[in-house]
Amino acid sequence: MEEDRPYGSWPSQLSSQALASGAIRRSEPRVFDGHVFWLESRPAESGRTALVKFNGIESQTLGPIDLNIRTLVHEYGGGAWLPTEHGILFSRFEDQRIWLLQDDLHPVTSEPNVPRSQRFSDGTSGTASDETVWVVERHRTQAAQPQNLLATVSLDGSITQIASGADFYSSPTISPDGQTLAYLSWNHPSMPWDHVRLHAAHRDKNGWVDHRVVLDGPALQQPTFSPDGLLHVVSDATGWWNIHEVDINAERSRPIVDVDLEFGVPSWVFGQRTYAWGAEGIWCTWTDRGVGHIGQIVSGDLHELDAGFTEFNGLDVLADGRAVTIAASWEKGAAVYALGSDGSAEQLSARDLLPIASEDISVPQPIVVSDPHGQPTHAFHFSPTSSICFSSSGLPPLLVLSHGGPTAGARSSFDAGIQYWTNRGIAVVDVNYRGSTGFGTTYRNKLKGQWGIADTEDCIGAAKFLADRGDVDPRRLAIKGGSAGGFTTLCALSSSNIFAAGISRYGVADLASLAQETHKFEARYLDSLVGAWPAEKETYIERSPIHHTERFSTPMIVLQGADDPVVPPSQAEQLVDALTAAQVPHAYVLFDGESHGFRKAETIANALEAELSFLGQVLNFEPADLIEQIELR
Repeated sequence: MEEDRPYGSWPSQLSSQALASGAIRRSEPRVFDGHVFWLESRPAESGRTALVKFNGIESQTLGPIDLNIRTLVHEYGGGAWLPTEHGILFSRFEDQRIWLLQDDLHPVTSEPNVPRSQRFSDGTSGTASDETVWVVERHRTQAAQPQNLLATVSLDGSITQIASGADFYSSPTISPDGQTLAYLSWNHPSMPWDHVRLHAAHRDKNGWVDHRVVLDGPALQQPTFSPDGLLHVVSDATGWWNIHEVDINAERSRPIVDVDLEFGVPSWVFGQRTYAWGAEGIWCTWTDRGVGHIGQIVSGDLHELDAGFTEFNGLDVLADGRAVTIAASWEKGAAVYALGSDGSAEQLSARDLLPIASEDISVPQPIVVSDPHGQPTHAFHFSPTSSICFSSSGLPPLLVLSHGGPTAGARSSFDAGIQYWTNRGIAVVDVNYRGSTGFGTTYRNKLKGQWGIADTEDCIGAAKFLADRGDVDPRRLAIKGGSAGGFTTLCALSSSNIFAAGISRYGVADLASLAQETHKFEARYLDSLVGAWPAEKETYIERSPIHHTERFSTPMIVLQGADDPVVPPSQAEQLVDALTAAQVPHAYVLFDGESHGFRKAETIANALEAELSFLGQVLNFEPADLIEQIELR
């Protein structure tokens, strides 16, 4: 029998501990020698990333119980492992060296003079099986930016440079005959979703030679050779990230399907794949209006597979023609599946029980809100949902989510972090503000020069839309974001009085400090989002919430990782000092051993409970959970 309780005070079986321990993140599914492999980031095991193999009957974790496969190239990593006939080559998190996993572990590359100063990612191999090609990042001194290059790494540990001189490299791929190497490069101030070059080189007795630029932009990603040796790449030359066939000799490309869909993803990490060849055609995943799809391109026509999923991560193909991907839906957590063209789906990863009953899952409603220019922006609205509680009076509080990146997008599948709130009687709106990926190049570029303005307007607009429609309580609106989303959160709190509470996770408070202190990969990102530094210094000051603390009056909780190299703790400390001086009620939680994004189960649980306690105090509801009350200063 349902119980009438105030919004926010509903009891939930989805505890913070259950959410944290079960928040396994799977990525990079690969097929090699008839077997399926993937990575699992496991909060319950101190956040380590494990390598898992499906042996045809069940999945098994490879290597010792403390093996942590993770690279720090670009700080965000990805592409940290490579299956070969000699075993699995991988970057070990503790030392960033390449190791070989066979029956046991063997180091391949030597220990550099400075620990972790030589890092590897995005490996590939060709017909010369003892030679692999990797993106290498060399850190020289603390004052100098690291050097990025391409190099071959042999099993004896020798490293031979292939290409250098550009600021960044990615995506090496070798043709089936082993004679052509393709790869990407770009320079500051571009990001990989701005302007990228596609290169090709040929092999002779001296190694890889005759490097030349095949395509000079625009935003290119995922070069891949077809089984018959034709080079393909994802390009947004059409205004959407479509798959193109490349004529290397003529130095041009053409889309194999020209549609208003996104077959690409923002290249924040290495190792992402959205297309691969099967027996019938090209398996591919794409995004349409923020929701994921999968299908095949056969004879130039795109055929969607209705498998009941709404989000996909990674793609490879088995010898029997089935696609292997990590798939999820609004009501199913992410798992590794083998999908047939007939719609069949075999789950390969272990069956993870959702920490919430199906009847308690909130399935969102897509909403479209007009921006100040009358153009559409997009969001997913999640209503409070419970099978055991209801509220007969008032309207629910609303939590506005501003995703990171900012060139990323709202998730389009089951997210326990959202259900944690909706199952307690708090509505959520996840905003795909201008600049988000999944809506074409024009939409993605709307944030250029407008970061802190367009994204803020869209988050405020989504909150007002739901309040005006009568879905949520206009007096109990809160906003939350991490990293770039934290910046949007702080901008919203300093530029409007619509919100009653704010949650910032490792958020940017001072743009000038970020431009000068952040890591190489994003060192010039703000040139496009804000303006050239230091020429546009006044714009940086005007956009930075830290310089407008007199505008802060909204209670806030600030959560930060002590070892964050992307948004250093100094940003959070500046903000907290300003809140203290302005006598704004706030809480500050610093997590030791955490970087940019929380990985440990204990941290994930403690962060959620701190946020719940904070919102309960500020939005005037009593959580049903037995949690420690966070102290507001």
